[in-house]
Amino acid sequence: MKQCNFCENTNLTHKTTDYIYRHREHFMLFKNVPAEICDYCGERYYEAKVLKTIEKEFFEILNHRKKPSRKIEMPVEEYAAV
Repeated sequence: MKQCNFCENTNLTHKTTDYIYRHREHFMLFKNVPAEICDYCGERYYEAKVLKTIEKEFFEILNHRKKPSRKIEMPVEEYAAV
């Protein structure tokens, strides 16, 4: 039986979610990524093959071998400034 490593809840649901991949100062948002999500605390679990696919895609786009499906702009703020 699967169980959440954080809250020990045994109710995990297969859903899709957003995933942000970060490498140094580069970020990429992946939409509709399959995951097992804890129904109680929301912790997300991804299969290794899913994460490997995300990493491969990230570097393809970062190295300009592929274009992303779209781009977004994200504001940045230092916490100390708020």
